[in-house]
Amino acid sequence: MTVLMMTRLSTTELPQPALRSSEPSQLAVEILERLKYRIGKDPKVAKPHDWLTAAILVARDRITDKWMDSTRKTYSTGAKRVYYMSLEFLIGRMMRDAMTNLGLMDEMRDALASLGVDIDVVAALEPDAALGNGGLGRLAACFMESMATVDVPAYGYGIRYMHGLFRQQMADGWQVELPETWLAHGNPWEFERRESSYEIGFGGSVETVNIDEEVQRYVWKPAERVIATAFDTPAVGWRATRVNTLRLWAAQPIDPILLDAFNAGDHIGALRESNKAESLTRVLYPADATPAGQELRLRQEYFFSSASLQDILRRHLQQYPDFTSLPDAVAIQLNDTHPAVSVAELVRLLTDVHGLNFEQAWDISRRTFSYTNHTLLPEALESWPVPLFERLLPRHMQIVYAINAKILIEARRERHATDEAIRNISLIDETGDRRVRMGNLAFVGSHSINGVSALHTELMKETVFADLHGLYPDRINNKTNGITPRRWLMQCNPGLFGLIREAIGDEFMDNTEALQALDAFADKADFQEHFAAVKRANKVRLAKLVQANLGIRIDPSAMFDIQIKRIHEYKRQLLNLIEAVALYDQIRSHPELDWVPRVKLFAGKAAPSYHNAKLIIKLANDIARVINNDPAVRGLLKVVFVPNYNVSLAEVMVPAADLSEQISTAGMEASGTGNMKFALNGALTIGTLDGANVEMRDWVGEENIKIFGMTAEEVGKARAEGHNPRAVIENSRELSQALDAIASGVFSPDDRNRFSGLVDGLYNHDWFMVAADFEAYAKAQREIDQLWTTPSAWYSKAVRNTARMGWFSSDRTIRQYAGEIWRAG
Repeated sequence: MTVLMMTRLSTTELPQPALRSSEPSQLAVEILERLKYRIGKDPKVAKPHDWLTAAILVARDRITDKWMDSTRKTYSTGAKRVYYMSLEFLIGRMMRDAMTNLGLMDEMRDALASLGVDIDVVAALEPDAALGNGGLGRLAACFMESMATVDVPAYGYGIRYMHGLFRQQMADGWQVELPETWLAHGNPWEFERRESSYEIGFGGSVETVNIDEEVQRYVWKPAERVIATAFDTPAVGWRATRVNTLRLWAAQPIDPILLDAFNAGDHIGALRESNKAESLTRVLYPADATPAGQELRLRQEYFFSSASLQDILRRHLQQYPDFTSLPDAVAIQLNDTHPAVSVAELVRLLTDVHGLNFEQAWDISRRTFSYTNHTLLPEALESWPVPLFERLLPRHMQIVYAINAKILIEARRERHATDEAIRNISLIDETGDRRVRMGNLAFVGSHSINGVSALHTELMKETVFADLHGLYPDRINNKTNGITPRRWLMQCNPGLFGLIREAIGDEFMDNTEALQALDAFADKADFQEHFAAVKRANKVRLAKLVQANLGIRIDPSAMFDIQIKRIHEYKRQLLNLIEAVALYDQIRSHPELDWVPRVKLFAGKAAPSYHNAKLIIKLANDIARVINNDPAVRGLLKVVFVPNYNVSLAEVMVPAADLSEQISTAGMEASGTGNMKFALNGALTIGTLDGANVEMRDWVGEENIKIFGMTAEEVGKARAEGHNPRAVIENSRELSQALDAIASGVFSPDDRNRFSGLVDGLYNHDWFMVAADFEAYAKAQREIDQLWTTPSAWYSKAVRNTARMGWFSSDRTIRQYAGEIWRAG
């Protein structure tokens, strides 16, 4: 039965699957059946990975029933579909997530136990899908789960990376990048859709065809073509309300092997087309410091954008006669600038392939797209050299110029824009070599542009998109990020989840804002005692992981002070490390004082070509080696860098945190979601008024969060007026001594000058205000120490953080997107 035929039948007319029992005994029977017939193993010789796959297949079959029900429902009701386009989906391990949302976790645990299998052992064997880097990809994963939870029909579109982001190891404290082999043994969650394959072109030329005396059509004749093939993974919502689809594209050559070359003895050259195609989907964020790297990234972005849009248009025509209804039936969300080339591609498909004129195509496209901005950093807004863009996508370059002409003429004639405003609005940056501005393209090509926190949204209007906002004052809106409480409370912190259920009941499981009822328990001694016991158990688990993997012993009784995020100078891991050195000096100088035992834990990856970020990782490991082995410290301070940060590691570190480090330079973090995860799990936050920290302060109360340092406005003013970091450093005894120790080689005796460049940067410009904020940060840390010495006060605040974080659910965020941008669900 074709999908088109399905639209003519009501759901009740379709054959319905037999109800599957979820009794452990029945699940055990099904596990053995999958083990035998799908994997080909007898239970006597089955290995843990075989049991894992068998259990996943049992769950997947149940998910598939609900998945098909969801698809039928969407077709039968004609509901508007949302398409979420993202270069990253950091979904992590899926087994616990899927089984929890199915309501199957306890039964599956019992079923496997009856077969002599420990579910925790086999679940730990599931690899993390290497489909993302950090907050952008994790947000996309949370959104996919929440769209299914709140019953929004949706597809996520991305790339099926063979290796994705690198696996991080340490060699003498330096980051080493190794390929992540998550697909080495296949992925039992996915389904290949060979029928959903599309040709993607690159290069070539554009020809003009005269349809009649007035109408011309443009025909792009690419020089290269590859095939994009879909692989679908089900995305299960809470209580399996809906199952949506994560569709990832794999690249294949049209000719997998050049037989003439192979038979002529060129065995490697015969595979060049295969290698060229597969390079598109091998690695997430290939280094773009070289022209070849830039070209590969642009190829990746166009590859997945074109495949996704061809798929969307094909599906639309199955239900509707033409594309005039596209904006009413379809909402496409661009997650950051990576898929921004979709704006030009949709116009191309509608005009060149489907015969609409430019004005029709532009109107339909703009009303269909919306764009989420995630950064105020100009370099992160992406731009491509015009020669590269034109060589690789010649027809799209024509369309970009056509769009640009339309926008600039409107700005000049109707809005009387100044020359400076025209320069800022233009899709072509002409300040140096001409470049295509992808952020501007996404902006003008969308009916809605949203920031991801209240502060970030206002700064967008004032900085990177100030002139575009002046031209289109109604387009920018705010949608503060959120996190899924299923992954970041129920699954990663079952002890706290159980304690909350016992205290306030189950309503918060379906309405996270019902956590507010926990406020009543914040000052109750017995509840604080149980809350502290849960926290300690989580810290013991993390301590065991650190001991096993790094050989470092850390005391669960100490304060666990954790900073986990992508390594970047604006996130200011360096500020944290300098404060650690200053604290180290104070502990040694004043052994008579009652120092609070503290473990500073770091995790995160640096981009392979980001020298200073990699140097900061090395500094963290060098500082750790010295401090952790100095008997004068008496174990009162330890520093640990935990390698290969991913979702699974976060699920151990987040519940164990006492203190959450959210210390980015004010005005530079769009939102952050790690801050929300930590607070939901009962950590106190030390942070700047940046990103969603501002709204978190408003929700949890100023007395329950430690805010320090310059505001975004003060940072901007200091930069404009000429910040003098040298004077700041010389006036701070602790800061200057810490920097002297780092710069002189105290922590790098094998290379005395290793960190001199980092320190010189602070003396000479301090763009990220590390020196400027040091004194305020150090003072705030000592106030945190003081609070720690009164456990009842500490846990009162910790409980209130958990109780007041319900608003930061991604369910709330998605409902806002659906109601205010997509008009869906």
